[in-house]
Amino acid sequence: MMGINSTKNAINKRFARSRSQASTSVDYEILIIGAGIAGIGMACRLQQQGQAFFGHKNATKQKHKRERQNASQRFVVLEKRADLGGTWDLFNYPGIRSDSDALTFGYSFRPWLDHKMLVKGADIKRYVADTAREFKVIEHIRYRHEVQQLSWSSSNQQWTAMVKDHTSGEVFTLTANFIVGATGYYDYDAGYRPYFKDEEQFQGDIVHPQHWQNIDYDDKKVVIIGSGATAMTLLPALVDKNSKQCARHVTMLQRSPTYVASVPGDDHALDWLSGKFSPLSKRHAYTLLRVRNVLFQQGVYQAATHAPKVMKAFLRHGVKKELKGSGVDIAHFMPAYNPWDERLCAVPDSDLFNALHSTRAAVVTDQISHFTKTGIALKSGKHIDANIIITATGLKLQMLGGASLYVDGQPIDVGSRMTYKAVLLEGVPNIAILFGYTNASWTLKIDLACQYLVRLLDYMHKYRYQVACAQAETEQEQVKAQPDTILGALSAGYVRRAKDELPKQGDRYPWQVTNNYLSDRVMFKYRKINDEWLRFMR
Repeated sequence: MMGINSTKNAINKRFARSRSQASTSVDYEILIIGAGIAGIGMACRLQQQGQAFFGHKNATKQKHKRERQNASQRFVVLEKRADLGGTWDLFNYPGIRSDSDALTFGYSFRPWLDHKMLVKGADIKRYVADTAREFKVIEHIRYRHEVQQLSWSSSNQQWTAMVKDHTSGEVFTLTANFIVGATGYYDYDAGYRPYFKDEEQFQGDIVHPQHWQNIDYDDKKVVIIGSGATAMTLLPALVDKNSKQCARHVTMLQRSPTYVASVPGDDHALDWLSGKFSPLSKRHAYTLLRVRNVLFQQGVYQAATHAPKVMKAFLRHGVKKELKGSGVDIAHFMPAYNPWDERLCAVPDSDLFNALHSTRAAVVTDQISHFTKTGIALKSGKHIDANIIITATGLKLQMLGGASLYVDGQPIDVGSRMTYKAVLLEGVPNIAILFGYTNASWTLKIDLACQYLVRLLDYMHKYRYQVACAQAETEQEQVKAQPDTILGALSAGYVRRAKDELPKQGDRYPWQVTNNYLSDRVMFKYRKINDEWLRFMR
């Protein structure tokens, strides 16, 4: 990582000098907020677009040279944190991993040829960093730069961003033609943390996974409050005897159950499909297996939504088989809701169930009465002893990294707006907000959305448009907003809590979110850019 750190210092110095130089034009054509999966993906697509242009046979040598010189001003990536990676830089609790396979989690333009089904957080960050280096995106990133406000001027047809440099403390402004919000949907500074009665009496440590920093849990009793992916990742990791630390006992305390299924930890199909006696190259084998995994993800989701009883029975059978002989009641993993009303948790190689077969782990379904000096008192009258309590209670949602949004001086409530193709914000010019899938790999949709934005920008350049704005009303139709947010009908607690903050979806194409990769692929890559919903201005 030394190469990245040295580049950071040089680039931030050059960036500081450029701020002092007055200019009547915009500072950047495109401002990308966030250097996580989405932000790096968008920047790489812009780099690819630039390379394609510079190699155009009709470009003159002089224009080629001039564009090369101005390339550094074409886009900038502002990242609030001190390093890239987003989620995978923030979270570092034991066992942190994705819930998607490497083949579909990686970018389509840079295949991630890993046999792991659920890849580790550190590997994801390394992959993102390597991708940023390969596509020369690193030099466009300004670290510790927080976008606090975004203001659109219709008279100037440009955005003004108020930015705080957390290294120097300076607050300054820069201008851009187009904004790409790639910050995800949650607050990086604080997770969702409810208050528990008498928690101040507890004499041990209380920690949220989002703020995990070198916690000593070796030979200690731990209680994890929560039943989501974080809790199910933490439990087996904390009792892993092969790790540097191993808890004496871990209890996963949940208010209600969550669906969970075991998946193979490794998939070596790529090796034998592209092996010595195979006619397929590794790239062709990758494409084939990526399609297989996408179709499998979509198939599981469609089965869950169209035949929930069948999927429920299938999951029940799997859990029953995993728990056989453990003494753990299957009721702990049989929710009242249907599969995919909330996210389905996947665990690699049955690690969660293997932990529950040991004497070091347990799961309890109950409600908290209050904290005590030595642990948690439950409403059932039982008590769980603890030295450490981990509050895996979810995320606190936030849009645009907390930046406030204005158009011509009027504040914009993102939560009251719909999204066009789940990318452009209704009634707000030249702004995109990137969201991934909740029922498949996050990156799959991010990559499609980035390709769409490159097509949109190309179209605007070709016809010399300065402004693109999605409007939910035409002479013939009026789109009606639906109660579902851009995250779909997902009823997870963090979505319900933030339903007023998340943008909404409409009642018809292209304002309705399908969460279907196959139809989205057609919409983003092949549907015409100029339709009845988009307004362009010169």
